[in-house]
Amino acid sequence: MTVLSPLLFVGQFYLEPFNLRAETSVEIAATDQEQGIMVKGNLDTLVLKNQFWVMVIESKQAIFSTEAGLAQILAYMLGNPNPEKPSFGLITNGGSFIFIKLVKGVTSQYVISDLFGVGNRQNNLYDVLKILKKLIQISIS
Repeated sequence: MTVLSPLLFVGQFYLEPFNLRAETSVEIAATDQEQGIMVKGNLDTLVLKNQFWVMVIESKQAIFSTEAGLAQILAYMLGNPNPEKPSFGLITNGGSFIFIKLVKGVTSQYVISDLFGVGNRQNNLYDVLKILKKLIQISIS
């Protein structure tokens, strides 16, 4: 969050009409033919506009790869109470960033972005900020 928080500030996610919530609890229940499966967890950061989930953010320690949080963030994104609109997510470990888009349906589908890194020859923080600003535009329209 040390790297991400200033990006959220510059991207105006701390201003109206957005609301950031940290450590938001999510429960997802999935049943199969033999047993029910319950997944419980806490979202690291949830960006809301009214009751609409703009973005789910999963932060990992720097020693973990961003891919380590993929299953976890997808489970959280499946808990979005507004299934008619796509869900957007971001996984970061402070040095790398991956964006996720999830479309819920009979068979839910997701896509992940390229890996954006602070250590690349071109500092990808500008690209991360551009994507965050694009998410603002999508959520306002």
